[in-house]
Amino acid sequence: METGLDAEALCKRYLNALNKGDLSAVCSLFTADAVAHSPLYGVRPAREFYAELFADTNRSETTLLNLFDSSANGSALALHFRYVWTLKSGKAVAFECVDVFELSEDRNQFTKIVIIYDTAHLRADFETHRGE
Repeated sequence: METGLDAEALCKRYLNALNKGDLSAVCSLFTADAVAHSPLYGVRPAREFYAELFADTNRSETTLLNLFDSSANGSALALHFRYVWTLKSGKAVAFECVDVFELSEDRNQFTKIVIIYDTAHLRADFETHRGE
């Protein structure tokens, strides 16, 4: 079922766009109807999620740790990375994150993302910033 980009290339494009805060580049990696599940932002269309994330972000720095592409039918992959997220307030928080993606049939785009990380150490800063 390897018809599209290889998983590593697709994920590297994603992390690169995230690091640059490039909304257009990130959105191009998702289908128009893609959905994002975020522990801080909730469930929403992926395009809305990334627009909101970038509005709240001063800087993003990611480091790829692992890529898991072992779904039986090839329709999902997981990206494990270290994320240093600097909020608009200037507060930086660092954590490890796992993004689980569902892929389009041709494996060229993401149709869904489920973001998994512990929000305990950053929720107060996030909510303070969002309340400004």
